[in-house]
Amino acid sequence: MKLSPRFVADNADRFSFLKAPAVDAPEAQRDPAVAERVAGMLAEIQRDGFEAVQRYARELDHADVVELSAEELAATGDRLTPELRAAIDLGAARTQQFARLQREHLADFSAELVPGLTVGQRYVPVGSVGAYLPAGRFPLTASAFMSVGVAKAAGVPTVVACTPPQPDGGVNAAVAYAAYVSGVDRLFVVGGVQALAAMAFGLLGAAPVDMIVGAGNAFVAEAKRQLFGAVAIDLLAGPSEVAVIADETADPELVAADLLGQAEHGPNSPAALVTTSRTLGEAVIAEVERQLPTLSTNEICGPAWRDHGSVVLVGDRESAAAVMDEYAPEHLEVQTADDDWYHDRLTNYGSLFIGTWSTVAYSDKGMAGTNHTLPTAGGAKHSAGLSVSRFLKPLTYQHIAREATPELADAVDVISASEGMSAHRATATLRTERLTRSTTPEPDHTTRK
Repeated sequence: MKLSPRFVADNADRFSFLKAPAVDAPEAQRDPAVAERVAGMLAEIQRDGFEAVQRYARELDHADVVELSAEELAATGDRLTPELRAAIDLGAARTQQFARLQREHLADFSAELVPGLTVGQRYVPVGSVGAYLPAGRFPLTASAFMSVGVAKAAGVPTVVACTPPQPDGGVNAAVAYAAYVSGVDRLFVVGGVQALAAMAFGLLGAAPVDMIVGAGNAFVAEAKRQLFGAVAIDLLAGPSEVAVIADETADPELVAADLLGQAEHGPNSPAALVTTSRTLGEAVIAEVERQLPTLSTNEICGPAWRDHGSVVLVGDRESAAAVMDEYAPEHLEVQTADDDWYHDRLTNYGSLFIGTWSTVAYSDKGMAGTNHTLPTAGGAKHSAGLSVSRFLKPLTYQHIAREATPELADAVDVISASEGMSAHRATATLRTERLTRSTTPEPDHTTRK
């Protein structure tokens, strides 16, 4: 999440930094050592099959690959507090509710463009999905809602999931229960590159999946990058990002808390404030410094804010919108007196959070219903986040009747001839000939007497 040198040069009179990032490094930088290591692992697993998956699981996870039975999976909820179980149930339900609404608005259709030429489209779910569910230092419980649950809402017949083992070799109960209530078909306790490879190559007692989704560390992201083509993927996400547009009406304490809420994801997570008020901007900077020592994750949030945090002062709302569309953040909050104007004007973001009461964490944990798997590093300029539509193939079709043939065939004849593509041309001209023959009256061979 950066302002390009070209944008800075062209708009230098429209903004200034009250706080600039201390580190000027490209987001989601691809590490050649990681790429080489992942390539070697994938090649070995593809060659040696499940034996290599098990070998890497023992080496890296210090545990064997295991599958939770249906009974074990269902029982994971019993290991949770009633409050946590209820919260997971709510998040899973909200996320699937929103996904079903999205699906209802993706309508199949059929239409006749001209007499005899009928075209249409129908949405068909992919056959199988593999979901990676992180469970490291910060187990992302809601990831199952966003991947497993949304795939099921799309109608995907088979969804398998993998999640890394805990230090004792077992499964994270909250992550497993979230997968269960989201409708997962099979859950395996195995992490990292070997998990993605096992799903992609069909090494877990099932056919290779058609698509892999889910967040992970640099090795998981690189494995998705290298497996793309063999399978579809959701997106290549880098460090989590947050940006806030705020004016003099915003509450500095809440703005600071929301910036730190996403900085908590990692020491390289960018957080940016764009404001039309110098007073507000300076107050937020002070609030961040006040709140940091109170956080148990200060050692993460602190470096993230110091190295990748920014506060940008602009002169008006038009400049604020221009700067923010250039940032194209993963998560964007708007806390102003002109929220509706920004909603109508902004175009580049992963997901938008409108108003003081809308914080990113509500979506992160699945309570808002929207998906938290979103584009980073400027990807929102050209791509959207994971949604029910990503699991659906919009398949087109056409039916051409006899009466539409002359116009279509003649045009194809002309274009194909100009291109020198005689076989294409013949597919049209042969039909024209048959149409001509079938409309020519048959000669009368009867003998007149």
